[in-house]
Amino acid sequence: MTTDKNGAPTEVTDDSDRFSISVDGTKAGFTEYIDHDGQRIFPHTEIDDAFGGRGLATILVQEALEVTRAAGLRIVPVCSMVAGFIDKHPEFNDVVDPVTTDVKRILSRR
Repeated sequence: MTTDKNGAPTEVTDDSDRFSISVDGTKAGFTEYIDHDGQRIFPHTEIDDAFGGRGLATILVQEALEVTRAAGLRIVPVCSMVAGFIDKHPEFNDVVDPVTTDVKRILSRR
């Protein structure tokens, strides 16, 4: 189990269209995704303000990307939080695809 910067236990769950993170059983945030043609597109990540500064976005995004890689899917980091994480963790570069016109079209249909 991973703990946040305050030492509180966290749990990341896959809820079919988003990964959610909970702290001590309280939902604290999520990162949305859309699976399309072998890619997992990450358009948005959000952490509740009450949980800010505790490193939850990093824990959440890392877990989401590890699960995505293990599932054999390519990562498309539309969300700035996901893109920023990848910039700092080049070990994911081998499974990252750029945001293309096709990806933007998929997102516009949401």
